[in-house]
Amino acid sequence: MDTAASTGLTFRDAADSDVDALVALIESAYRGDSSRTGWTTEADILEGQRTDPEGVLAVIKSPDSRLLTVERDGSVVACCQLEHRGDHAYFGMFAVSPALQGAGLGKVIIAEAERHARETWGVVEMHMTVISVREDLIAWYERRGYRRTGKMTPFPYGDERFGIPQRDDLRFELLVKPLA
Repeated sequence: MDTAASTGLTFRDAADSDVDALVALIESAYRGDSSRTGWTTEADILEGQRTDPEGVLAVIKSPDSRLLTVERDGSVVACCQLEHRGDHAYFGMFAVSPALQGAGLGKVIIAEAERHARETWGVVEMHMTVISVREDLIAWYERRGYRRTGKMTPFPYGDERFGIPQRDDLRFELLVKPLA
C-alpha cells in the first residue's frame, strides 16, 4: 500500500485560494504559543512573523517552484516548498500542524517531496537551510539522510519579514542529501 494512502494524506500543488490557510499553518508551526504544542517551534529564538501572504503567493507563482500542500480529511495539515535549481532542488517552508507533529507525518512528507523532485526534475540532490542553533531539527534531518555541510549564510537581521531575532548568533546552515 502506498504510504500517502496509508496515512490518509493527499498531496497537491497549492492554489492562490490556499494562501491564508498556508500562512496560518506555517505561523502555527513555528511562532507564538500555538507552536509550542509541537516540537518545531522557533518561539524561543524568533518572535514576529515566519512568513506572510505575499511570500507564500510568490512561491506558488514562481515557475521553478511548487508549494506542495498536504491535506487530511479535506484540511490542510502540512506543506513544503520545492524549488528546481539546476542539478538540485531546494526544500523549504516545511510545516506540519503542531497537533500532528511527532506522529510520523514529516517523514512521509519529506519522502514524497524527495520522490517528486527526483522524478519530476531529475535532480540528484536536495538542499535546505536550517537555523544552525536548531540542533534537534538538524538531528531529525540527519536521521533522514541529510548531512551538515558547515556552509553558513547570515540570518537577515533587521528584516522583520523573517522574524525578530531573540539572540545574536543566528545563521543558516546548508544541509544536503543525495537523491540518486
